[in-house]
Amino acid sequence: MAFLKTQERTKERFSLLLLDLEEYYFEQHTAYHVPSSFKKDQRTRGSFKVCSRSIIFEPDDLAEPILKIPLRDCQKIEFVEEGKNPFNDPRPPAVSVSCEQVIYIKESNVLAPYRNERGSKQLTFHLEVWSKTEDVVQTLLQLHRASRLEKLGDQTAMIAANLQSRLARASFDKNYFQQVTERPHMECAVEMVTPLVSNPGHVCITDENLYFQPLNGYPEHVIQIKLHSVRRIYKRRHGLRPLGLEVFCTENDFCSDIYLKFYSTTDRDDIYFYMASFLENHVTEHTADGYMLQWQRGHLSNYQYLLHLNNLADRSCNDLSQYPVFPWVIADYTSTQLDTTSAATFRDLSKPVGALNRERLEQLLARYQGMPEPRFMYGSHYSSPGYVLFYLVRVAPEHMLCLQNGRFDHADRMFNSIAETWKNCLEGATDFKELIPEFYGSDCSFLKNKLSLDLGRRQNGRLVGDVVLPPWASDPSDFLQKHKAALESQYVSEHLHEWIDLVFGYKQKGDEARAAHNVFHPLTYEGSIDCDSIGDPDERIGMLTQILEFGQTPTQLFTSPHPQRITPCVPNITRSPSVNSPGGELSPASQNEDSSFEDLTEESRKLAWANMGTLSRISSHKIHKETVTGIAVTQDGAAVFSTSQDSTLKMFSRELKDFQRSMSFSNMALSSCLMLADGKTVACSSWDNNVYFYSVPYGRRQDTLMGHDDAVSEIRWFDDRLFTASWDSTVKVWQCASDGSSSHKRSEFQLLAELEHDAGVNTISLNPAGTLLVSGCKDGAVSIWDTSTHKVLQQIRCHTGTVHHTAFSPDSRHILSVAADSCMKVIDVQTGMMISHVKAEEEQRCFYWDGNSVLCGGQSGDLLLWDLLSSTVTKRIPAHSGAVTAMWMNDLCTTVITGGEDRQMILWKLQS
Repeated sequence: MAFLKTQERTKERFSLLLLDLEEYYFEQHTAYHVPSSFKKDQRTRGSFKVCSRSIIFEPDDLAEPILKIPLRDCQKIEFVEEGKNPFNDPRPPAVSVSCEQVIYIKESNVLAPYRNERGSKQLTFHLEVWSKTEDVVQTLLQLHRASRLEKLGDQTAMIAANLQSRLARASFDKNYFQQVTERPHMECAVEMVTPLVSNPGHVCITDENLYFQPLNGYPEHVIQIKLHSVRRIYKRRHGLRPLGLEVFCTENDFCSDIYLKFYSTTDRDDIYFYMASFLENHVTEHTADGYMLQWQRGHLSNYQYLLHLNNLADRSCNDLSQYPVFPWVIADYTSTQLDTTSAATFRDLSKPVGALNRERLEQLLARYQGMPEPRFMYGSHYSSPGYVLFYLVRVAPEHMLCLQNGRFDHADRMFNSIAETWKNCLEGATDFKELIPEFYGSDCSFLKNKLSLDLGRRQNGRLVGDVVLPPWASDPSDFLQKHKAALESQYVSEHLHEWIDLVFGYKQKGDEARAAHNVFHPLTYEGSIDCDSIGDPDERIGMLTQILEFGQTPTQLFTSPHPQRITPCVPNITRSPSVNSPGGELSPASQNEDSSFEDLTEESRKLAWANMGTLSRISSHKIHKETVTGIAVTQDGAAVFSTSQDSTLKMFSRELKDFQRSMSFSNMALSSCLMLADGKTVACSSWDNNVYFYSVPYGRRQDTLMGHDDAVSEIRWFDDRLFTASWDSTVKVWQCASDGSSSHKRSEFQLLAELEHDAGVNTISLNPAGTLLVSGCKDGAVSIWDTSTHKVLQQIRCHTGTVHHTAFSPDSRHILSVAADSCMKVIDVQTGMMISHVKAEEEQRCFYWDGNSVLCGGQSGDLLLWDLLSSTVTKRIPAHSGAVTAMWMNDLCTTVITGGEDRQMILWKLQS
């Protein structure tokens, strides 16, 4: 949770939230608060903090309250010189403050509303370092003059000048570099932004780290982020200006690691582009369209997708005026059981909250029709700082006190009950708020009053405590679990795009917004007003404050209707010849040996993949002298062929459980093999630049194709066409025309096309229909080709190392690739966009997949079962003692054969 994360940095009672909004904390000094009659034993030791609009004294004694003295309420601040009476103890110089108000905070160390004490007061402070007293007084006098200026704009300008002077006199302390060899690239003044707070300092970026050093040394002397740990960076609007930069070291967390506000867009962009260029080989560039494809295809959950859209639309947990917004999805908060199979359980996601109640909407429309331009339907927004803290007051009470001048809201207006809040959103004249991500997270603390806060007593006499849950939730954890399940339900998945159209999409503005009854106050929309063009400083500041407190509409991400989510597809019956399964080939050890091809149903494959974790070793055989590179199986499943870097093709008999034949075509390694559709011929590719054809019935080589200038890395067959990939940077397409019906006779090969690449081609695959080919190269590039026109459709540089293996999903919508950079990447075939990126702990060398689950052979020798939706390994199966380098799977997905660097071939079977 964002608020808890920011509070973890410090255990002090003092917090920047004790300052006023838009106030800065400049410096602190150890000091003593002394009574009017100077007595050493009555002094209170603590920290004297100079802020831009106040003096704060934090006593060391936790039982004593923190004192806050607003500078605007000070009548006089003066320097009292050192007393030099030789007959008494010398009096140190003092800071004397005469004021009309003192605010007492955290009395008895209890978090509660502040106590304001008005009336003339005289306070005296002695600094522990006497020599600094006069300088501190001069600083306070300057800030005091600023606070007493009549115009707010003049006050702000004078404080800003003081701040910039301080920043100019200081610089980043390079002694904080983690390595003496670090090379600084850039340094500039910035502010670190957390909810309701800005803390000025200096940012320094080197070739290894991003550093932020606060001007005041609070909450830490330096905050460091390793550039290699960064996963996402976003430019942000802050205060309606393009000055923000937010850095994430995680993929899916909505709370960032640092949010910086720059004083210059140029400085912001310089650091952004430096980080982007540094990270271009380590992170993926994220776009709304890319995330949309991932979500649409089922690679992102509804929750993850909404988080990503919020991020792209400038929503940040560090900016309460642009906090991430999530929809109400449930409309039933009164039933004892939550029926997620009924549409009546859910809110209509095609309408904004203000349009859900027809009677209220008619009243709003009547007012709208009689309103002068610019007109709006709703006088309040669906997301604002007040609404965010309404939900989070129990875990972020100091934020609420900061926002509301030291007070909590009236008890009856607090977040007391989920059902009451939903009812008020439907019926209230000015309440149109949506939800926040915490309602779909796993931390339920915001629903409990764990801090035992005194939040007041309601009119019915009840104290405000924990949030009252709907009857269908047994406790807060149960509520969140069921609420999350509702967000991911079929109904919401089918209709979420309608809500996205309203908040992030084409119904956000213009005629479509009016037709959808989705028109908010003009000030909430991006670009509606240019505050910098307002000449009067007071008017400009007032306008900006109004906008930020009112709430802002997200940046528009889509200008056309958002597509509906696609129900995850079950793998097609037809299996690609590119994975060595020609035509309707049956499998060895199939549970349905006698079944015909037509009997292979979607359900049987779906069931097989659901049980892939039960894969068990049947037998293992060491029949080669070097790494196994390819596996092929005869149609009847009786014989298994394998190739190896020992230059041999070997035939293994499943019945005899031993190898029967061994054939060597040259003295160089064989790289792959496949069984042709006739069931009588095995084709083998070789590092000697040739492709060899072996006749199974005759037990001898029947043909040789000499077609490349470097090693042939992999081959594929479809109908009467042969596809050969080579390290000579080409894929060649050959037409095969047999000169007779006997398989042992030589064939003629006609070159149809030569597909040029920029680097050696290491792997190729065909889609099930044979209409598309994907190639993976040594430079990390993946290319998609049309096999009828032989034209390249997409070329994606998605890896930083050699691509080991690529394959289409059964529905041909996606391609999965694995490479030497230990990354697994899913690419959308139609757009060429990368829609999923998984960084594994080890290289994945070969795999089979059903579009969601992946069975991989790893560098460690284990088989790993991956779930791409969660990017996690769900099962690790010990297999080989060296890398898994070859894999074969039957059509029913019930039998697997693997080969490895340990020269072994292992047969596997699903447990029934």
